[in-house]
Amino acid sequence: MAVYAIGDIQGCFDELQKMLELVEFDPSKDQVWLAGDLVNRGPKSAEVLRFAKDLGPRAVKVVLGNHDLHLLANACGVTKHHHHLDTMESVLQAPDRDELIDWLRHQPLLHHDARLGFTMVHAGLPSDWTISKAKKRAREVEAVLQSDDWPRFFQHMYGNEPERWSKKLAGWDRLRYITNCFTRLRYCHNDGRLALKFKGKPSDSPQGQTTWFEMPNRKTRTERVVFGHWSTLGTGQYGQVFSLDSGVVWGEKLTALRVDKQPYEWFVVDADDNDVRSKLKVS
Repeated sequence: MAVYAIGDIQGCFDELQKMLELVEFDPSKDQVWLAGDLVNRGPKSAEVLRFAKDLGPRAVKVVLGNHDLHLLANACGVTKHHHHLDTMESVLQAPDRDELIDWLRHQPLLHHDARLGFTMVHAGLPSDWTISKAKKRAREVEAVLQSDDWPRFFQHMYGNEPERWSKKLAGWDRLRYITNCFTRLRYCHNDGRLALKFKGKPSDSPQGQTTWFEMPNRKTRTERVVFGHWSTLGTGQYGQVFSLDSGVVWGEKLTALRVDKQPYEWFVVDADDNDVRSKLKVS
């Protein structure tokens, strides 16, 4: 069985299909991991969700990204954070909208494969969490998202506080911190606090901020982790950590990493030209 981890798709369904054709993906025996941000900004979000849903849980593993959560927020009426570049209408106006939304909110924030020794998240992990603790924290948010009370979560999800983890964190503050780690994290302040505002490449980062995966004493430094979310970082291997987002929605590339055998193999397809990405590139 071949296992391919793919970076942020963001509605770029055609490029996803090109990638699966390139690697000769066979859903009857292979597996594809989608590292979050399946939707938004690109032209075919509904098609991406429909395809992943129809593949089934054996052939596809998905983690939620910030754009996926943003879609869920809009689906339940929390729209005050709407961005002028959002392109979620293909899902929100789809005849199978309810089925797609229900499937999406039942996806996890973290996927761990003990056999392969790989963990997938969308954004990052704070330095003071082990994989075991991260799995437990992810389940706290997943339990709310998968409950009948899930719309309330999105009334409290947005925001950069709290910046620091504590076992005493409770309620929406606790869930917001966990969510921000898994879906928004790029940098930490050197004292361990989350630094969520700067989104650029490490060479331009503010003084006193470090990439989450280069934080000293990170408890997951010996763990193999794949993540997306960070197109300005690009793709690459940083110790045991692999970044996958190569900016396909910005007219760049879609990248996959085969994780079931070494040496690791990288696969790349170019973005197709279309009006949506042309708009994004000049905005």
